Amino acid sequence: MTRRLTAAALPVVLAFAVVASACGVVAGGDGDGYRIAFLLPENKTARYESHDRPAFVERVAEVCPECETIVSNADQDAAHQQAQAEAAITNGADVLVLDPVDSRAASVIARHADAAGIPVVSYDRLVLDAPVDFHVTFDNERVGRLQASVLLDAVGERAAGAMGSVVVLNGSPTDDNSAQFRQGARMVFEAGGVTIGSEADIPDWSPDQAQEAMERALATLGRDQVAGVYAANDGMAGGAIAAMKAAGLDPLPPVTGQDAELAAVRRILTGEQYMTVYKAVRTQARSAADLAVGLARTGEPPEGMRNSTVDNGYAQIPALMLEPVAVTRETIAGTVVADGFWSVDEICDGLAPQCAAAGLTATGPAS
Repeated sequence: MTRRLTAAALPVVLAFAVVASACGVVAGGDGDGYRIAFLLPENKTARYESHDRPAFVERVAEVCPECETIVSNADQDAAHQQAQAEAAITNGADVLVLDPVDSRAASVIARHADAAGIPVVSYDRLVLDAPVDFHVTFDNERVGRLQASVLLDAVGERAAGAMGSVVVLNGSPTDDNSAQFRQGARMVFEAGGVTIGSEADIPDWSPDQAQEAMERALATLGRDQVAGVYAANDGMAGGAIAAMKAAGLDPLPPVTGQDAELAAVRRILTGEQYMTVYKAVRTQARSAADLAVGLARTGEPPEGMRNSTVDNGYAQIPALMLEPVAVTRETIAGTVVADGFWSVDEICDGLAPQCAAAGLTATGPAS
């Protein structure tokens, strides 16, 4: 085992110990191998339980039959995530793969792990101001640029102010990724002379709070003055769309999203949502699994995995940066379907006319 608990570190860990029930599902392993903890932040975003979790567990089992995978989901509660992490440390985890609920609060977890000699992989969201061994994520500024660029193309001159403005719904203020999405989008909006009519940071990426923010924006701006909606993810896009439909907007202005959730892809087909951003989370999860296994076995990441470096306020952290892809009605077949993220049957259930118009058939992309 690498970086196992030392006598010097033991008091640090025991001081923060919690009962083992704080951990989640344990998969695989024979009791004599390595333990890898996969700490997920929430389940409001469908990707984590539908894609990240199974892909990670499956890959660890493939490359490390002697490994146990401990999977926990914090349900958007930073204190609960800390308890889960501390339980994993106490119960002998060799590596923590941590997707933080709160990027700064998670520094406590990373410091406790470091004191116990346990490597930490920051997964998707960056853990700030603490020692981290590696970061596996997507180019988050590019995500924001993709969203804003596609929205700008869709709304055209309407977003210049004379015929309306853009409503901006950013993600959670405690998520470092959200700041990067916002920065990327702002670069595009400023270059395009876009008028921001209303902007809000949405705590916990809550669809309900996004809906409320959209309702306030409509009340302030007027129904006819919304040229487009920048929603940072698909859940919030759904909330914004619900608010606009309730207000009687028809047709709906273009709305962005992120994560290629099934509901969002279906909304794109029906015209309620204009685009989403697809991130190959299976690739991300499998890469993180390879990294965790390498760290558990040797204390070092696999060769060739690093392609970037990020500054988390504590140090320059080696990183694997993956590329996001914009998805519109015209590109569903070549992105989420071609990659096996969603099947045509899942997408097209009850939407046969819309799928036919988009070049999708019951057995796959139209030839």
